[in-house]
Amino acid sequence: MPCRGLALIAEKTNSRSKSRNWYRMRTYVALFRGINVGGKNILPMRDLITLLENLGSRNVKTYIQSGNAVFKHDQEDASLLSNKIAAAIKKRHGFEPRVLLLGLEQIERAVQSNPFPESESDPKTLHVHFLASDPTNPDLGDLERIKGDSERFALKDGFFYLHAPEGIGRSKLAANAERLLGVATTVRNWRTVCKVLAIATELDD
Repeated sequence: MPCRGLALIAEKTNSRSKSRNWYRMRTYVALFRGINVGGKNILPMRDLITLLENLGSRNVKTYIQSGNAVFKHDQEDASLLSNKIAAAIKKRHGFEPRVLLLGLEQIERAVQSNPFPESESDPKTLHVHFLASDPTNPDLGDLERIKGDSERFALKDGFFYLHAPEGIGRSKLAANAERLLGVATTVRNWRTVCKVLAIATELDD
């Protein structure tokens, strides 16, 4: 099923869930930055699952080694839970990664707000920068100045989208986006965004 279709299903499921009166745990998507890169900050996914379970998470699922986890938890304060996860990793593994914790509805919105839907057919070329906070003074002029001829970008609904048909390995825009936006970002390509949405939707059902 296309990613956008999954988002619509997830939105309907989420709406039904909110209308229920009985207790439900929240579905979270955790995006880790700076783990298992270049042989540094090694954190095996099986260890991450155990760590999250020890912090009270349930039904933990992970996707690829770059650090994507989906789970349920009864903590409603995402920031508090994110800090606990980072602190637990530092205590056990000796480094503290950036942990961006998102609700299912935020992943849905990221998919539905994509301003470049035609690029979804080649998901490795489309990247979503998940922002730690709303940019107060993003330098859109400089972003426009340094972008490649084939590149497109958009800051929309709390997400920064980058379509880079020639890849991001040598992209000045990709390398400088965080600095010019003025906020911390965690980046995932479209394939990963769609995969974690599918896992989270199944978990939330």
